[in-house]
Amino acid sequence: MADHFSTPSRGTLPRIQALAAADMAAVDSLIRNRLASDVVLINQIAEHIVSAGGKRLRPMLVVLAGQATATSLGTTADHHQLAAIIEFIHTSTLLHDDVVDESDLRRGRSTANAIWGNAASVLVGDFLYSRSFQLMVELDRMEVMQILADTTNRIAEGEVLQLLHVRNPDTDEAAYLRVIERKTAVLFAAGTRLGALASCADADTQQALYDYGMALGYAFQIADDVLDYTADAADLGKNLGDDLAEGKATLPLIHAITHSDPATRERLRQAVQEGDTSAMPEVLAAIHATGGLEYSRKRAMDYAAEAEAALAGLPQSEALEALRGLARYAVERTH
Repeated sequence: MADHFSTPSRGTLPRIQALAAADMAAVDSLIRNRLASDVVLINQIAEHIVSAGGKRLRPMLVVLAGQATATSLGTTADHHQLAAIIEFIHTSTLLHDDVVDESDLRRGRSTANAIWGNAASVLVGDFLYSRSFQLMVELDRMEVMQILADTTNRIAEGEVLQLLHVRNPDTDEAAYLRVIERKTAVLFAAGTRLGALASCADADTQQALYDYGMALGYAFQIADDVLDYTADAADLGKNLGDDLAEGKATLPLIHAITHSDPATRERLRQAVQEGDTSAMPEVLAAIHATGGLEYSRKRAMDYAAEAEAALAGLPQSEALEALRGLARYAVERTH
């Protein structure tokens, strides 16, 4: 069959979304139904988060992995429920992240904590976490609960690990990648593995989809961190330089600190320690001078290639090409 997704372009994501559209409509319906609570504030904050849109990439990975490994029966209600669980976990982490990071903008809109305050955001994040576990239990599959319990625990470790590196100019690439593994990649990998599991795929196929999700998560997050220094703020949907303001040394800056002359290195270290956004012109100059953006993009592209390679043994299908297309999209997007 023709490869509909092999040529990277602005149209790649819409074509992939179209392939997943019927499944994602069922997922969205389930999300809205299961967000409902008789506590009004929960509904208000949940609606604010859901209506913000976003790419719904993580639940879409569940259904695409399901489609790529499904029998003739196709995807099922279990795929949709697992996709909703993944989205609930992701959304709860966003609510908590925005409080920890003191963020006031996400996806171009005010964050929940900026509108309702930190306490409400943390508590509604807890509600979403616990609702995700209710949905897991309904599936009544110990393997599903094991994967998701381990995944949420790893995510929590990642949050704490990242906190340890805030305003730490000695954060190196290995430490940075450990945070990405736990904060981002494990949820991608859980989603793709669970999509295969719900299709009753064999262990090798589940592992291949897990490996794909892990590599995709690394590629996506590194590319995201490059965008914090290169994107148009309106496209990005958050404030440029937020990572620096929060004292987070991401890969472009880590590379610059490592490869700059001693005086510049000291200035960069100081900017990280103080979360000094007034140093942004100097930081950008150093990142450009040391090739930090090119290096980081290359690392992201290497992970994207690794993600594609993990799919090599799977039978050809439109869904498989969509997964390959997402690996390319992850590193080519502008927001």
